[in-house]
Amino acid sequence: MTVALAPAAASRRLTGPLALLPGVVLSAAIGAVAFGLQIIEARLFGQAWIEGLVLAILIGAALRLVWTPSSLWSPGVSFSAKTLLEVAVALLGATVSGAAVAALGPWLLLAIVGVVALAIVGAYALGRAFGLPPAMALLVACGNAICGNSAIAAVAPVIDAEGQDVAAAIGFTAVLGIAVVLLVPVVGALLGYDATRVGVLAGLTVYAVPQVLAAAAPAGLAAVQTGAVVKLVRVLMLGPVCLALGLMRSKQAAGGRGPKLHQMAPWFILVFLALMAARSLGWLPEAILPPLQVSVSALTLIAMAALGLMVDPRAVVRAGPRVAAVAALSALLIGVLALGVIAFLPLG
Repeated sequence: MTVALAPAAASRRLTGPLALLPGVVLSAAIGAVAFGLQIIEARLFGQAWIEGLVLAILIGAALRLVWTPSSLWSPGVSFSAKTLLEVAVALLGATVSGAAVAALGPWLLLAIVGVVALAIVGAYALGRAFGLPPAMALLVACGNAICGNSAIAAVAPVIDAEGQDVAAAIGFTAVLGIAVVLLVPVVGALLGYDATRVGVLAGLTVYAVPQVLAAAAPAGLAAVQTGAVVKLVRVLMLGPVCLALGLMRSKQAAGGRGPKLHQMAPWFILVFLALMAARSLGWLPEAILPPLQVSVSALTLIAMAALGLMVDPRAVVRAGPRVAAVAALSALLIGVLALGVIAFLPLG
């Protein structure tokens, strides 16, 4: 007669890589469901207004609300939330090329870098003024300033952010992202912007690349192309920002004496920068880029599902009003900065 193992007994039988399997499979299953819901959403409404990343966190958090993973699941869930996310961020560097960036011209490039820097500093100051912990304030600031969910996911392991902080930042930023997509065409029309200016506005303010395309599309193909390139420059800021945060964190950990060489940056940020350089120099064959993009998306989905499973939804709800206020004010800040760039730089 065979006796079924209890979860605790089963987890003791699983060692090494096998111990990770249950949690990774569970996270992957939740990620697959989220991706399926995103596809259904796109077919029903013509566009996925709530991204699979957000759905994965929501599903994972909802499951965690009624069930706490036992020791059988915990190793794989933790591995998915941290290591798989780091791998995804590292591979993301290969999808970024500097070829189209130079076409924007030096002044607009400097303006984009300045907007991102000011938006991060301003949003972080807002977060601290509203009483958010430093990690949460940084997550919201980087999400608004760079690329929404992807930036939050990339910054989180650099600063060792808690799972509930990541979930709250992504959740509120995702809602604002939809609002920004809807507002960009309206603001562009009210201010009489041409296609180039609408593209710059979309590229500087909207979070995700697909959302940039949706926001700029009403102004025509030129707006879409400009918005995509401006957005690319914002995404390029992710590596340097994570590197700077890693340096500051390492210096603090070293008691202000300065970090050692191996502490200067997380491994995945170094790989990100190396792959980005290789892509820009043409060392990576174009044929590997689509599989890499699919891999990045899949790994990030699994990681977000795992983060959801590690979240205490009650803690997210408690943080809600302050995070929502900071995220909204941060979005308003980057919008004002974008309008300033459009007003003072010669465009079109």
